[in-house]
Amino acid sequence: MQRIDHPLLSNSLGSHRSVSSFHYGTPGQGPKVYIQASLHAEELPGMLVAHHLRRLLTAAETGGQILGEIVMVPVANPIGLAQRVDHKPMGRFELASSENFNRHYPDLAKAVFPVIKDQLDTDAGSNVAKVRRAIANYLQQWQPDTELQSLRRTLLTLAHDADHVLDLHCDCEGVMHFYTEEHCWPQLAPLAHLLKSKAVLLAKNSGGGPFDECLSGAWWQLTDALQAEGIAIRLPQGCNSATIELRGEADVTHAWAQEDARAIASFLQHIKVLSCGEPPKIPDALCQATPLAGSQTLRTPVPGVVVYCADIGQTLRAGDLVAEVIDPIADTTHRVVAEVDGVFYARVRDRYALFGAEIGKIAGATPFRTGELLGA
Repeated sequence: MQRIDHPLLSNSLGSHRSVSSFHYGTPGQGPKVYIQASLHAEELPGMLVAHHLRRLLTAAETGGQILGEIVMVPVANPIGLAQRVDHKPMGRFELASSENFNRHYPDLAKAVFPVIKDQLDTDAGSNVAKVRRAIANYLQQWQPDTELQSLRRTLLTLAHDADHVLDLHCDCEGVMHFYTEEHCWPQLAPLAHLLKSKAVLLAKNSGGGPFDECLSGAWWQLTDALQAEGIAIRLPQGCNSATIELRGEADVTHAWAQEDARAIASFLQHIKVLSCGEPPKIPDALCQATPLAGSQTLRTPVPGVVVYCADIGQTLRAGDLVAEVIDPIADTTHRVVAEVDGVFYARVRDRYALFGAEIGKIAGATPFRTGELLGA
């Protein structure tokens, strides 16, 4: 294993942060997998999973069982990790810019299309290598002018040539769930099953430029751009990425983290990055994949104290009571009900809501939303 520390652009005198990456196996020897944790820095379950996964990878490396390359970034956001306001962690948005740490990544397809469109031929493997080289050159030439931009560039530089990218997050309160692009789902379904995901949300482009879709989306977007210009070349899906929501923010336990680390290690074995005896048995799915556009975001039209009447993980029918919002001054109760059938997969942690606040999500099977599908 090799540790590399990547300094970020300093935004103040005497202040310096860095991102640490841990490298297992041999570059170019086999498939590459990139794994990072806690890009939203208050979402800590991923850090603990990385802690336990590193032990499994170290043992595999000692036993000569790593067939490819694995890059692990256990703390993906040192900027957000240090942010506090009134003793409360603020790791989702950078305080200096108010930008979400998991949005506004560059459009890699747009950046490299003019470079690669006349270079491609009928050799799929060669085409993948050319695209990755063009992306690497783009990232090398990118000169970030803020600490946040240097963080984005560092993470993309580490991940851009990976066959699989796993971005470990969590919700406020939630069951294990999984976001990925439609083009990636066939390759990543075994991982969702190994992790015992209780909701899987699929989109072709969810909007906002999140880290995972920046990487996987480049491939199908380049194919679309080639076809639009009449170039009859279809690129392979050179990167399969997923955002894995490891339950809720308070679900930081060794038992869960060890179970999740073992599931990820089994997936690495399944895709032949690890060689550890018999191939893992992929369990049956605990849910059907549903469109992100079919996910209902529950909101309250009144302020008040939120009392949940449905548990996370519960399968609801349209019309079922999800929560009551109590106004103790007017002595009124407002009912928030499900508008779609599906799994109640996430809810907020705070039990007081302002007017119009989001209080939960239900994974519906029928698309009805358009535009930006991710929250703030």
